[in-house]
Amino acid sequence: MAGPALPVAHLALLGGFDLQIDGSPVELPPSAQRLISFLALKTRAQLRVFVAGSLWADAGEAQASSSLRSTLFRLHDKADVVETTPTHVALAPWVRTDIAESVDVRQRLADDAVPPEPSAVLALCQAGELLPGWYEDWLLVERERLRQRMLHMLEAGCRRLTEVARFAEALELGLTAVAVEPLRESAHVAVIQAHLAEGNIVEASRQYELLRDLLREHLGTRPSAQVSEIIHACVT
Repeated sequence: MAGPALPVAHLALLGGFDLQIDGSPVELPPSAQRLISFLALKTRAQLRVFVAGSLWADAGEAQASSSLRSTLFRLHDKADVVETTPTHVALAPWVRTDIAESVDVRQRLADDAVPPEPSAVLALCQAGELLPGWYEDWLLVERERLRQRMLHMLEAGCRRLTEVARFAEALELGLTAVAVEPLRESAHVAVIQAHLAEGNIVEASRQYELLRDLLREHLGTRPSAQVSEIIHACVT
C-alpha cells in the first residue's frame, strides 16, 4: 500500500524568501528562513557543525550548535522541510526551489537538442536578486555565483536560438544580458552574432560601437581583437 502523499512545497529565493506548501505561504522566523535558504543553495547534505558555524558565526561552537538545534525544533512544528541525521542536515528532496530550476534550465541549454523556451530563461533571470536585503557573509559568494549563472544562461540561450534561426527571441535574451551587465563583452558578442546570422550587418556594427563606447568611457579600454575581427570581416 502506498504511503501518504507528500505535500507540494516550493521555495523561492529570487526576489525574496517565499515558502509555500500546498499553495499556501508559510510564515517562518528569520532563523528558520536563514537555515532553509542556506540548505537550498547546497547540492548535498551539510555537516551540522558547518551549518551552525556558517549561520551563527559570531557564536562559539557550543552556542552555534544549540541555536541550530533550537531552530530545527521550531521549524519542525511549522514546516517539515528539512531532513536531519545526527551529523548532517539537508533540505528535503520534495521541496522544489527556483535555484534548482535555474540549474535545470542551464543544463538543458547545454544538453538538449531543442533549447528551452526563452520565457523560462527570462522568468528566472528577471525574478530578482537572491534574497535582497539580506547581508549574510555566506550569501555574498552565492549572489555572485547566481549572477554569473544567469548571465551565462542568457548568453547561451541567445546562441542556441541563433543556431535555430529564432533571431527575435535570441536577441531578447542577448540584450537582456547586456542590460544586466553593459560592460560584459561576451553578452555584446552574442547579440552581434545574432544580428550577423540574421543578415543585419548595420545592427551588428551598431552593437559593436555601443560596446566600444562603453568600454572607452568606463574602463578606458577597447573591445578585444577577436570582437573587432568579427565586425571587420563583415564590413570589409
